[in-house]
Amino acid sequence: MSFREENDESRDLRKPFLNTGSWYRLGSRQSVIAGSSQYIRESAVSVVACVLIVALGPIQFGFTSGYSSPCQAAITQDLGLSVSEFSVFGSLSNVGAMVGAIASGQISEYIGRKGSLMIAAIPNILGWLAISFAKDYSFLYLGRLLEGFGVGVISYTVPIYISEIAPQNMRGSLGSVNQLCVTIGIMLAYVLGFFVQWRPLAVINQIGTLPCLLLIPGLFFIPESPRWLAKMGMTEDCEASLQVLRGFDADISSELNEIKRSVASSSKRTAIRFAELKRKRYWFPLTIGIGLLGLQQLSGINGVLFYSSIIFQGAGVSSTNTATFGLGAIQVVATGISTWLADRAGRRVLLIVSSSGMTASLLTVALAFHLKGFVPDGSDMYAALGIASVIGVVGFGASFSLGIGSIPWVVMSEILPMNIKGLGGSTATLANWFVAWLVTMTANLLLRWSAAGTFTIYTLVSAFTLAFVCLLVPETRGRTLEEIQLSFR
Repeated sequence: MSFREENDESRDLRKPFLNTGSWYRLGSRQSVIAGSSQYIRESAVSVVACVLIVALGPIQFGFTSGYSSPCQAAITQDLGLSVSEFSVFGSLSNVGAMVGAIASGQISEYIGRKGSLMIAAIPNILGWLAISFAKDYSFLYLGRLLEGFGVGVISYTVPIYISEIAPQNMRGSLGSVNQLCVTIGIMLAYVLGFFVQWRPLAVINQIGTLPCLLLIPGLFFIPESPRWLAKMGMTEDCEASLQVLRGFDADISSELNEIKRSVASSSKRTAIRFAELKRKRYWFPLTIGIGLLGLQQLSGINGVLFYSSIIFQGAGVSSTNTATFGLGAIQVVATGISTWLADRAGRRVLLIVSSSGMTASLLTVALAFHLKGFVPDGSDMYAALGIASVIGVVGFGASFSLGIGSIPWVVMSEILPMNIKGLGGSTATLANWFVAWLVTMTANLLLRWSAAGTFTIYTLVSAFTLAFVCLLVPETRGRTLEEIQLSFR
């Protein structure tokens, strides 16, 4: 049995869904390009502009993730939902994302990274419309599923696209922008949740914030991934795309030749058999990618985000909305720091610091909730333990955003060989969303069972994540994608 990645007959069928960007073709450099190239001559400007456009997708991703927390009480009251029914609503975005994750690899391989993002934007738009007009749980659930499908495709395609266009000295920082925009979307949902009811909030996301509606036209003005173009045999388009990304004055011959050699090497075989996955060049990066993305969600971050209001209320915080907003703001700041440090401190260091901080913070919360059962309500000790639990939750969110939130997506996009990137990336993304679904589905019920027990489980997972990083995850900073993948052979 084998996984078909590419063959001569199907290559002609795999063409960009958005065959755009002819404005930057090399043959026209002396004519049309001459007047406009001054604005994109520096490679950093060109690459950053591309990243900012595709980052509209993760903003939508974040808004979807943060929407349920400020809206839980209003939705359950207006539609008469039980706790378990709202838990289903919270988790259905993960179910849709699993379907999107399964499809994302093949979609991006056949029609390109830009075409995948175009397709992902449409169900997001339809999903918010369904939620805004929901009269019972049926339309509410349908909208959540549609949102999830779009988010599942976005969550795979955006980090892959960024890693394939970014120069090696900026790849970590630009790759972390993906998670930074997710946290911005989450905080945006929290802020709007202060002032807007859940129905208008869904409509505002559809009409007012416009992330997907801005993403669609923006995709027509950025180049396709040069590595994907090379894999599809579109050599001239690959060279043109790489030239505009690196600047028209840049010498791209060395990087272009390295891309061609890597693609030629990975294309010698037209199929990858199960037996061949036992080779280190395949199983080791797959283990790292799937492990990091699975453990990222198993730490309980989605449960904490989706039900942060309940957590703060249980900790004795009177203004849960303010505390929830503070958590979102701290995550944005921490992710911004991670973005700045990714190409300075390195991926591995950030993962170790992040998982260590998560373990300590979750242990603090678990102990605080446990000890509250032995002290009388209203006492000074009870209030102090409530403060400690809030500090722990905030510390957990900050530590998560410092590394575990963003770096696994960066590492996954860097380490997978080109000939299994569609398969491996889809599998890792599916693992991420499947675990996220389990956590979201069980978090509310677990918290009602025992807050101390729930955070103890999350503490053990974070400690295991620390050990996993220390033992298995290599440093990828400062190396080209081709060098990273060659090191696994």
